[in-house]
Amino acid sequence: MFRYICLWVVACCFVCEIKAQQPFRVMHYNVENFFDFRDDSLKQDDEFLPDAVRGWNWKRYQSKMVKIAKVILAASNDQVPDLVGLCEVENAYCLDGLTKYSPLRDAAYRYVMTDSPDERGIDVALLYQPATFRFIASRSIRIPSALIKRKPTRDLLHVSGRVITGDTLDVFVCHFPSRAGGRKSEIYRLFVADILRQEIDSLYSVRQNPYFIIMGDFNDYPSSRSVSEVLGAVPVSGDSVSIAKLYNLMAGKQGGTYRYKGEWGMLDQFIVSGSMLLPSSALCTDSAKACRLVFPFLLEEDEQYGGVTPFRTYKGMKYHGGYSDHLPICLDIDVRYQAP
Repeated sequence: MFRYICLWVVACCFVCEIKAQQPFRVMHYNVENFFDFRDDSLKQDDEFLPDAVRGWNWKRYQSKMVKIAKVILAASNDQVPDLVGLCEVENAYCLDGLTKYSPLRDAAYRYVMTDSPDERGIDVALLYQPATFRFIASRSIRIPSALIKRKPTRDLLHVSGRVITGDTLDVFVCHFPSRAGGRKSEIYRLFVADILRQEIDSLYSVRQNPYFIIMGDFNDYPSSRSVSEVLGAVPVSGDSVSIAKLYNLMAGKQGGTYRYKGEWGMLDQFIVSGSMLLPSSALCTDSAKACRLVFPFLLEEDEQYGGVTPFRTYKGMKYHGGYSDHLPICLDIDVRYQAP
């Protein structure tokens, strides 16, 4: 009898060990104007109403919602992504629809999102699996845009949660100011990057073993000043890793997530703390585990410039019926649980 009990305990430990070794999957997706079809008198959402030039309505909203769910489900491995960062979501109504009434409903996601002063009313959000990311706290980081005489932009979202190892994982979801206006717009992104850097520095001062993930649409490239200099996110290079540094896992990768005039750009990125690149860490990843998701249904032929381009929802003001003008990105993290 004792022998069978021992075998049962060993088998249970083996199953638990295998389960703990499942990668913790993180996804980010700029979903391109995920608006509801109702008027918000406090926001400039007039383009996305049934009687507006875009002709946005219930049917198109539903189609958009189902397509976003399809992309998230397609990014699943043995289970749906543990975390999903989203950009360009109008409000909680859209996220309630996505998590409760779309094909994603059985995934049982919970979410947190910002309520920014952005004039168009678009925000960032984080979907999370409560079984693998135990929510601790969240807050929106307001950008004091008036200091540099700019229009309001999206808040930064900071979410803290506890993973299966008991470690705290801090997640930042961001959507930096637009590139509209060319080089003149860069100062705004530099400003936002500096605020984000201050937030990271403050966490370094209180976290004994910091694990950070910064993800989002930076509207800049890994080599841009806002990312590489102000935020200080450097490419992963060799075996030399510093816990005090931030590393851009999308730097140096081929292709991009957004295509402009036939040229791909890596606007969507994952940035992690150096501690997450150490082989001995409880949460460990590397640049090889970060990638674009290039499912064929997300792409279409670029008739003007050749090659392929993201299959977007709108072309100008004309409804096109696609998914988004951005491609999603995905990151796998090894969670190494060591029983006491």
